[in-house]
Amino acid sequence: MSNPSAVRYESGWPRRAGPAIDVCAMLALSVCVFALIADPLLTFVEYADQRTVSSTMDPSWDTRVFWPTVAALSMLLGVQNRARLSKLAWSPPIICLFIYLAFAGASVVWAFSPGSSFVRYIQQVMVVTSIALPAALAARTVDIMRGLFLCFAFALTLNLVFVLNGSVTIADYGKRAVDIGYEGYFLGKNYLGECAAVALLLALNEVCHRGWRRVFGIVIVAIAVLLTLLSDSKTALGLAIICPFLTLFTLIIRKLTRMSPATILSCIPLCYMAVSSVSHFNMNRISYILYGDPTLTGRTIIWAFVQREIDLRPFMGWGYQSFWLVPNSPAYTEAPGWVKMMPNAHNGYYDTTLELGHIGLALLLVVIIATLHGIGRVADRDPARARLLLSVALFIVCYNYFESLWMRGFEFLWVVFIFVVVDVNRCLQPLPLRRATRRSKSPRQRGTGALPKAHAYRLYAGLS
Repeated sequence: MSNPSAVRYESGWPRRAGPAIDVCAMLALSVCVFALIADPLLTFVEYADQRTVSSTMDPSWDTRVFWPTVAALSMLLGVQNRARLSKLAWSPPIICLFIYLAFAGASVVWAFSPGSSFVRYIQQVMVVTSIALPAALAARTVDIMRGLFLCFAFALTLNLVFVLNGSVTIADYGKRAVDIGYEGYFLGKNYLGECAAVALLLALNEVCHRGWRRVFGIVIVAIAVLLTLLSDSKTALGLAIICPFLTLFTLIIRKLTRMSPATILSCIPLCYMAVSSVSHFNMNRISYILYGDPTLTGRTIIWAFVQREIDLRPFMGWGYQSFWLVPNSPAYTEAPGWVKMMPNAHNGYYDTTLELGHIGLALLLVVIIATLHGIGRVADRDPARARLLLSVALFIVCYNYFESLWMRGFEFLWVVFIFVVVDVNRCLQPLPLRRATRRSKSPRQRGTGALPKAHAYRLYAGLS
């Protein structure tokens, strides 16, 4: 006979009414609020008349106060809830993320500038801790991704006000100053494009619900499309259109074949490498066809220099964040012309290889593959949640080909990816049984307690 007080689950989330938000979720989401809204606004005010590249890398007073405070509160929550924490099943995506983070910390030992690398690594540890720990402890009734949507919806609305007031990005082309797109309260138009594109993907999930939630989602979709167009961020717009369709295609193929999304999606870069190796159809050619510029607005020049530096330290790299904007580094002494002014390689995979070597790149790819595979397992419980997570993950994975975001301080797209990994871990937690198993001889199996941790890993691997 089933226990009437047991929690009933459907699609991986509890039916019984519970808190829509709790202290743990609020603490985790405060990281998104800071990275997406508070810090850019403070930077906009402080550097309104003197914006420089280095200002985005030097820690400001608000950064020095916020991260230690939130990280300390997260650790305190972890200590207070250590009993619950010990019962959590940590899925492979988040375990791989921690291993990747640990290797970045080890690279401080051989870094070109150990001091700079250590300081930036400690900040990165605080970023990951401030999200992963409280989000893991949040109640199962809390929808972390909806909280993320509300953060982006507020940021988008605020940016709309700035855009209507004429906040644009001005670039110097020779002797001419050219308006290249609106930037909102960010330091560049691409940031506004990224924000609007992610908000669009999150809002599409809201449109699938009923009532005012759908209406609000439609409004945010309209604002997101408008701001993406006004920012003139072609990459963000293109990926925001492609990723939802690619997500649907991937999940349909998975449903028909039971293949992992990681396997399905890995066919795309493999096919691209095969075609480009036997023909002249490569990314440079695509860029020329779309934009009339085969260098991807100068990126290939940066990548050529970065590849030469990778060849000097191919396995272990130059150390975490110990290359760009570091005094006397090869970025200043050997880089050609304007490349000396770059804060990164404008490619997350090149930057990872540059800083952590091919070992670090391999670990990053393992994190991505484990996350995509985990989303496939989420699809078995909650297809709608899997569509949301996969579309956002795909956008970030693809966008890193054009911008460097992997483990770069508290870039808000990196923050969103951590939330995706954590939410996959939350969705793969063992669920209470719906009813008692009459035939079971074990008292544990006859109850409504949580399934053992080992079962969570069998679910993840597709063995159950």
